[in-house]
Amino acid sequence: MKKTLLTVAGLTFASAAAAQTEVLTVYAPDYFGSEWGPGPSIEAAFEERCGCDLQYQTGDLLPRLLLEGERTEADVAIGFNTDVTKRARDSGLFAPHGLDLSPLTLPLEWSDDTFLPFNYGHTAFIYDNTKSDGFDSFEALLDAPDDLRIVIQDPRSSISGLALVLWVNAVYGDEAEAAWARLAPKIVTVTQGWSESYGLFTDGEADVVLSYTTSPVYHIIAEEDLTKSAAIFEEGHYFMVELAAKLATTDNPELADQFLEFILTEDFQTMIPTTNWSFPAALSEDKWPEGFQDLPMPETVLFYDENEAAALRDGAIEAWRSALSQ
Repeated sequence: MKKTLLTVAGLTFASAAAAQTEVLTVYAPDYFGSEWGPGPSIEAAFEERCGCDLQYQTGDLLPRLLLEGERTEADVAIGFNTDVTKRARDSGLFAPHGLDLSPLTLPLEWSDDTFLPFNYGHTAFIYDNTKSDGFDSFEALLDAPDDLRIVIQDPRSSISGLALVLWVNAVYGDEAEAAWARLAPKIVTVTQGWSESYGLFTDGEADVVLSYTTSPVYHIIAEEDLTKSAAIFEEGHYFMVELAAKLATTDNPELADQFLEFILTEDFQTMIPTTNWSFPAALSEDKWPEGFQDLPMPETVLFYDENEAAALRDGAIEAWRSALSQ
């Protein structure tokens, strides 16, 4: 009888302890929470710090948040970029982070009090350097033979695809549609997302893929494959920052704040390069993994802030759509 009572008491205590464990709900894109993304390592490291339970809910980040509005279960959202943050900010769903931004090592000034950077990169076209010498400019790519097979992502469904149309707009301005018309014969397909495009490239179905300047370092570190290179353009490359923010409606503001503080720590930042294959936003270059320090970097960085990106978005997409539909 005593054993039974002790067992019941033990179960009751365990249940009470489990009930007291705080849960931090983080909305993130699919890639972030996947087994090959940065999410699992970040989850384990943060849970060790907080003694809490970090739970990801993945999917289309901003559309879901806008649909749920103030009913959202999210405490934190991670995976935005400046091409969409105006819509996010205008929703009124997010609260200031209140953090000191001096640890940031971005190659530009950052003073946003709501959206916190966790990594950055540049869009680029990736090619097999055993089959091609690559391209040193956008013009060289546009002038390439029409039998060159390029795969890109749809700007209406992909952040990298949207970055590309804004990149073309930044380089060509009013001549963007004409530039797309020159590129169109070489584009063999447009995929919904990045992973589909990159898979076609690695499977040999395409010669060139839209990706990021950091993509080759994945092959170098994870596969010891030196055959992939990013074409560095003299016109410059479009700069992207990935961001996190706290929901104003969170039931757990202190834990949400703790997570945002964690983003700026060396523990978090050292996980980013070899899980998200991007440049960490708050880590000095001498602490980057070997391979990252040797990557070719664009001499010119092209960047639209959120207001510029929002104003240019529809026109840039229409220039792309119009040229590719002819």
